[in-house]
Amino acid sequence: MAASKKVPVHIITGFLGSGKTTLIHSLIEQKPADEKWAILVNEFGQIGIDQAMFDQRDDVVIKGLPGGCLCCQLAFVLQAALVNLLARSKPDRVIIEPSGLGHPAGLLDLLRGEAFHDVVEVHDIIATLDPRRLDDPRARTHETFQDQLAIADAVALTMFDQCTSQQQQAAQQFVEALWPPRKWIEQIANGSLPLERLTGSGQSDAHELAMPEAHRTLIAPPSLDGGFFDFPPAKGAPQQETGTALGYISLGLRWHPNECFDIDHLAHCLGELPRQARIKGVFHTSSGWQRLNRADGALEIDSSTWRQDSRLEVIIPEAFGNAVPNIQTLATQLGASAVHQDS
Repeated sequence: MAASKKVPVHIITGFLGSGKTTLIHSLIEQKPADEKWAILVNEFGQIGIDQAMFDQRDDVVIKGLPGGCLCCQLAFVLQAALVNLLARSKPDRVIIEPSGLGHPAGLLDLLRGEAFHDVVEVHDIIATLDPRRLDDPRARTHETFQDQLAIADAVALTMFDQCTSQQQQAAQQFVEALWPPRKWIEQIANGSLPLERLTGSGQSDAHELAMPEAHRTLIAPPSLDGGFFDFPPAKGAPQQETGTALGYISLGLRWHPNECFDIDHLAHCLGELPRQARIKGVFHTSSGWQRLNRADGALEIDSSTWRQDSRLEVIIPEAFGNAVPNIQTLATQLGASAVHQDS
């Protein structure tokens, strides 16, 4: 395949809760009508919630890869998924959203390797940064947080409208001090990145980074099964998944499709979790299907189209693990939010 025909691949990386998914939503809404896109979404937890955060469209193919990190645990899965997407869907553009805890080094190695050398071209890597994260020493000193910014060609300062002027200025100065200089720094309000930042990007200049020891020691899963379209759990007995890696704990729950929830009760229960808990969920409620998204303690609720089932993912630093109920207790508390079970 000629170099001019290579499919552009865009990596949008960033730490937990930094607004990657919201930014990708904004890009999809600006997508040229004559283009078909493929979105590969990786997530740290086992349940597979991120794929459900996107509405289904004929011109955008969404593929979720739950249960680990693309750079180490899911590299083989990613290769198989990307080969399949390119062959079957023939997208004009691919966007990859690694997990907020995912290290970009292995992903970049794979995309620049022999398997995709003549097929795809990695364009400018965009890192999202919520300026408020710089107030948290645990995030600021996290090796993956640092490397996500170090490998980026450009930085989107997200949630700018929710920050103080001091936080805005500190974030701008922090990114401007990175070396080599980023190609651009964009201040993002309401999650919207101008489309030309994506379509006008060139080949990535990102240099290679060494894989941190914490990622090298992770064990790859034995299966290609992403676990998204599988048999539902029994009514009243939600699937429960837990995991611990890279200094974080993940709790995942999935309910039978016919279980219906009270959104206010759900919001109250989730509001009892520590501020440090990163929460994503999609629920069948008495008010229709709803998406729940909480970062830095702020819960957002948006309407959603029909989904296969209700799902929840909670990710929290291990240091705050004792402040979160165990998975069974959490399932019981949220189960009390069920208002009825459709037949």
